[in-house]
Order: sequence, then C-alpha cells, then structure tokens
Amino acid sequence: MSLQSVVKNIQDIMRQDAGVDGDAQRLSQIVWMLFLKIFDDQEEQLELTTRSYASPIPAKLRWRAWATNAEGMTGDELLHFINNELFPGLKDLSVDPQKDPRGFIVREVFTDAYNYMKTGTLIRQVINKLDEVDFNKSEDRHHFNEVYEHMLKELQAAGNAGEYYTPRPLTQFIVEMVSPRLGERILDPACGTGGFLVNALQYVRTHEVKTAAEEQRLQASIRGTELKNLPHMLAITNLILHGVEVPSGILRDDSLARPLADIAASGEADVIFANPPFGGVVKEGTQKHFPADLRSKETQLLFLVLFIRLLSPRGRAGIVLPDGVLFGEGAAGRVKEKLLAECNVHTIIRLPPGVFSPYAGVNTNLVFFEKGTPTKEVWYYQMPLPEGVRAYTKGRPIQHEEFAPIAKWWGGPTRKGRKESEYAWKVSIEDIRARAFNLDFKNPNGPTAVAHKNPTQLLGDIKRIENDIIATLNEIDTAGA
Repeated sequence: MSLQSVVKNIQDIMRQDAGVDGDAQRLSQIVWMLFLKIFDDQEEQLELTTRSYASPIPAKLRWRAWATNAEGMTGDELLHFINNELFPGLKDLSVDPQKDPRGFIVREVFTDAYNYMKTGTLIRQVINKLDEVDFNKSEDRHHFNEVYEHMLKELQAAGNAGEYYTPRPLTQFIVEMVSPRLGERILDPACGTGGFLVNALQYVRTHEVKTAAEEQRLQASIRGTELKNLPHMLAITNLILHGVEVPSGILRDDSLARPLADIAASGEADVIFANPPFGGVVKEGTQKHFPADLRSKETQLLFLVLFIRLLSPRGRAGIVLPDGVLFGEGAAGRVKEKLLAECNVHTIIRLPPGVFSPYAGVNTNLVFFEKGTPTKEVWYYQMPLPEGVRAYTKGRPIQHEEFAPIAKWWGGPTRKGRKESEYAWKVSIEDIRARAFNLDFKNPNGPTAVAHKNPTQLLGDIKRIENDIIATLNEIDTAGA
C-alpha cells in the first residue's frame, strides 16, 4: 500500500471519531502520533550508534512500549492511558534545554497538544496504520516527505490555519534567489510549518554540504520561531522528516514580544526568510517594544522593523508582503523610509492574484533586500499568469516552473544585465521619495491601461445597456406569445 493511501486511510478512520472536528484537528491528531513514531524510530538508530544513549522519555511512555504491538492496548484502556498518563507525562518532563535538547523538544511539542479522539479502538487503528511506515528506511522517509507536504497544503483550506502554510513554489524560488551559504545563520522569525527552513536546508545541502561535520554545521545554523502550537509541532516534525536530528533551533515564542533594544546592533541572522502574518492582531503591550514613530497595529509592519534589526551588516532577506504595506501611509510610510535608508531593496516581484487561495485573496509581493547600504533604485517584475489562467486557485495553484523566466531575468548573484521589458521596470529612490515612500508602482511597460470615462459617459453607457436588455426581453416575450 502506498504512503499516500496510508495517510488517507488514517484520515478516513479519524472521520469516524466524534471528537475530531475538521482538517486542522485531524492534522494535529496525526502529527503528535507521527512525532512520537518518528522520534522512536530515530532513537532506534541512536541506540545502535551511541552506546551511552538514554531516552529522555520514560520507558512506559515510549512509542515502542504502548503502540507497536498491533494487538496491544485498545478501547477504553488505551484512551485512558493516552489522556491520563501519556500526555501528562510528556507535558511535565523535567529536562534542561541545554543538557537535554531532545527531551526539551518533546516537552515543547506536547505543552499545548491535545488528544481529540474519543474512541480507543479507532486510535488503535490509526496507530497500526502509522506503524506500517519505517522512518529508518530512506525510501519510506523520502516518500513520506511528499505525503507530509501534501498534508500541509491541505491545511491551507482549514480556516485560519491556512496562514501557517506558504506555497512551496514561493519558498523554493525565494531561497534560490537569496542563495544561503554554509556557515550563514538562517532565520525565519514567523516560521509557520517550516517551509522556508526546509527549502534553505535542502538548498545548502545540495550546493555545499559534503561531510558529516558540514551537515552538523548546517543543522545548527537553521533557526525559527513560531507562536502557535499546531504550526510549531508541524515545523518540528517537518525538520525531523528532513533529516534534522535535533531541531532545537525551532522555538515556540512570540518574536514580536522581545524588546527591539535587546537585539544587538550586529544582528542575529545573516539570512532571513519569512512570510509574516497578514493583518494579525498585535498583542497588548507589544508595540511598546518598538520605537514610537514605528509603532503599528499591523503585524507585518512590526515584523519588517524586526527583520531590519535582526539582520547582520550585509545580511539579506527574501520575504512575502501584501500590497497594503507597499502603498500604506503613516506608520507604514515611516517603516518603508527606514527600510530604504538602511537596506538596499533591490527587487520586488509582484505576484498574480490567487497565489494564497483559498484562505486569502490579498495581492502579495516578494520583497528582496540587503542590509548595510541605502536603496538607490528598485527593480520590479510583474509576474504574469500562465496563458489561459485567469487566477490561481486551489485546483490550479502556482507552479515552481512558472518562476523560470524571472530566475533567468534575475541576473545571477550579482543581478547584472537586467533589462526592462513588458514585465520588468525600475524606479529610482527619488521617485519613491517624491511619492512619500509609496512602493505601489504599476508596470509602465505593460498593456495600455483602459482610459477612465467621466460619470456622464458612464451613465450614458449604462442607459444604453439597460435599453438593449429591455429590447431583448421584449423580443423573447413576443416570440413566446
């Protein structure tokens, strides 16, 4: 049976349980089980390779002790064990984050996790299905990565949970253009399910990692922060699935709650990738951590200020921002003024509509900048929709290959040789300053805009259309008489 079928069967089993309501709860339920299963498979390898290895999980709570026997605990006995022994035991693990990072990760994952299922026999069926996968087999792990990605994509349609998932073609393209290097500190301060970090990991592995020591160095350089429990759990599991032995750099915290003054002027990251939450509600008291003239209730603006501070000199970033930030005034204008003064905002890719469908219809942009030199000019690229496509949808999402023309135009690491075209144009800092730092520049080289008619002309057109409709209805009525 294929891994895709295994996951589908698990989801079908869960739909029979009265306690699980909706895709987000189903995914949360699968992931805490999946996490313990992967963790146990990983421990099997560590026990073979490290003689002194000791599990941070008490023996009776380890997956192998209660889950691997297909004929083991089930029904009310299993449900009682999970709710009254497993979860309390893992939530209350006494571990030192420095001395026992693996145990700390387990406790963090289960701090706000919840068992939604209410039927022990159905839980047993789910567990037995998960046990069909061996995460110590490279083939199973590779295929499950694809299945897991599909599961994360499904979450995009699960109400507000969709905010945690950025389409992989976007994260892959951004990472490729920023080109992180081995030894650089890579950070996503709003990491969601870890998509940017996984792509960065894969990119550096492919281009630079050749030894076990280099792999360890890479894993230690990957860091992320996520506020909410479900995406944090998903991100931890995602990184483990992609070969990160101890993803202790993925913290569950509020990046905006930290006073900006506590961050050293030298920065904490060489590369930042992020899709900060759009239109999120800023917690009470958060704004006081930011300079008075840059305070805002819009989370994306505060995150932008945070990114500037977190970057090291010559550090670089690739982020996703909504149109509202580009044309916003007031605090938005002041934040952009700071960004353009302290960083070289060299490229803005204007995305077509529907990229984040179905959970958000906001038009978005990919913004690339480097800290340390002020902006002199900004290159824009209006990404067109594929021929015959009116908007991206859940059934017709954006594809990675559709970024190929932009990657070709980009001009490599130095970005030399860029030319204006029907999709590309550049704007000087003088023109941006003259518009009070409004970055919402439309494509001057695209199809000629339709000339706007005055109100009198529009009313005349409407009247003519109404008369045509009345005449057509009269013809139909006469023909039917």
